[in-house]
Amino acid sequence: MRNEIEKITISDIARELNITAATVSRALNDHPGIRDSTKRAVKETARKLNYQPNKIASSLRLGRSKIIGVIIPSAEINFFGSVVHGIEKVANENNYSVLIYQSNEHIEFEKKGVKTFLQSRVDGVLASISKETINLDHYREIINRGVPLVLFDRGNDQLGVSSVLVDDYAGAFEATRHLIMQGCKRIAHIGGQQHVGIFNQRLKGYVDALNVHGIGVDDDLILYGKVSIDSGRDCMQHLLSISSRPDAVFAVEDFTAVGAIQAMKAANIRIPEDIAIVGFANETFGEFITPSLSTVNQQTTVMGESAARIFFEAMKTNAYYKDGPRKLILEPKLIVRQSSMKIKKGIL
Repeated sequence: MRNEIEKITISDIARELNITAATVSRALNDHPGIRDSTKRAVKETARKLNYQPNKIASSLRLGRSKIIGVIIPSAEINFFGSVVHGIEKVANENNYSVLIYQSNEHIEFEKKGVKTFLQSRVDGVLASISKETINLDHYREIINRGVPLVLFDRGNDQLGVSSVLVDDYAGAFEATRHLIMQGCKRIAHIGGQQHVGIFNQRLKGYVDALNVHGIGVDDDLILYGKVSIDSGRDCMQHLLSISSRPDAVFAVEDFTAVGAIQAMKAANIRIPEDIAIVGFANETFGEFITPSLSTVNQQTTVMGESAARIFFEAMKTNAYYKDGPRKLILEPKLIVRQSSMKIKKGIL
């Protein structure tokens, strides 16, 4: 009796029916040259023996794996989970599977993910570059192999590939403008690593909003953190220690904002009465903390869907790198909640 751990092959089905393995293969793939009665017998025997097709072997024959590799910085952040949801939706519509790899914001993990995807012969890679990544050679390897690469959220023009981004500059400008409209004059910014394009654009949006509204930029109110709760808390503690503390904070993203809120609560600072705060990314928790967090919605599901559609369009033309890169910029949406409402609705 066959060991249950052993995998059933086409040859096993062929021996069971006393036909060739080639006939079994054609029958399983509904080849028009195979009689219907043979197809039925083969498929029934395959079910009886619990035959599972070897997708890797099939992909080698067909030249496509029907798999998309997706690299995300972290699965713990709702933002990236929502993007993946959008990618999977479009992938399922096209009968594709999605293989996900976390970089955990480290370049070495990212390199390992790229290597794994290329060894697995994925048909394309959709990626958000880690905060640590400066050297892009592992992404260039994807391009050199002719495998379509689409970036989302964190793009990089050096690679010359298509990307789907949110207008980080506009989102930061609007978030800062909102704080100004609430009567804030000393608005701090807790930023991120400036080699990461999205964090640099958010800094520029903040600075330009201040300048447009006649508020001078105070370098003492701009701190660069590591985009985390701990970093947000540390930066906020520093801002509270200066002689002329801020009356508002625009945080580079929501986890940084939560850290800042923790520091303010520990110092008995009233939010938003003493210091208002706005984050960025619209993480799920923002609606449920106290006070609820004002933030910027980045249209994450749409971002994932759009990145996947760019990939599938490339698969149709087979000329992804010849056609030149596409850059799709999504419009951010400010979500105003309790943390920034110094001026209550209906009160002038």
